Amino acid sequence: MPGLANAAGKCERLVVTGSPDAPPYLWQDPQDPKHLIGASADLLQQVAGQLGIKVELLYAGKRSQALDEVRSGRMDLLADAPLTFGELDSLDYIHPPLLENDYLVWTRKDSPLVYNQAQDLHGHAGAISEKARLTPQFGTYAEQQLALIRTPNLTQALQKLLLGEVEFVLAGRYSGIAAAQSLSMANDLVARAEPVDKPGLYLAVSHNSACNDPWLRGQLAKKMTELPASGLAEAALQRNIERWKLQQQQPVSTPKQ
Repeated sequence: MPGLANAAGKCERLVVTGSPDAPPYLWQDPQDPKHLIGASADLLQQVAGQLGIKVELLYAGKRSQALDEVRSGRMDLLADAPLTFGELDSLDYIHPPLLENDYLVWTRKDSPLVYNQAQDLHGHAGAISEKARLTPQFGTYAEQQLALIRTPNLTQALQKLLLGEVEFVLAGRYSGIAAAQSLSMANDLVARAEPVDKPGLYLAVSHNSACNDPWLRGQLAKKMTELPASGLAEAALQRNIERWKLQQQQPVSTPKQ
């Protein structure tokens, strides 16, 4: 597509990174640990392909290291950036977000907890993964108003719930499904319908990336606007929940690097 390549000017390839442990959105490929896979990766590949741009999703270490790589310009783009005001000095966020991560209240199926809004959780013991990325507003509310135990990961939070050590867990809709299924807990837990928080997962281009130009930002924003109506996001999420579940059931032949 020579026309598109010319329009893109100096940028025909984007080096992208993100969270290495956030299934079904992004996680490290057990068969090829240098790369990241997941729903965010699939959607970005599709969008970039339509723009005639090649994308490589590379593992850059844990989330804070991935952010440093993009801030510095050594990598061009974060595929799953939470919107934080502090990062506006180093990143251009593409609006609307690539995906919305609805945070739901998960309880045991037999739980008597009545939940319609966040205030209903007041006075009840809950758990949340340290890796959860809430909106700044809800994060502040949760810290001040809710009794939340922070666990190293979502698996441990759900185990506490199943053991009755907490009454609820705050977890993303799709990450919760993926974790519950891989732990064989899906029949014991229920997610309440009303989201308690809806943080976006944004594409964020480094100010220091050679690829950061108005054409790229404009084209990506146009594609993000078209995504919600396309049904592609929902399909990518469901496909990657299954992919994650299958990987949990298989012995890994490639060692993690």
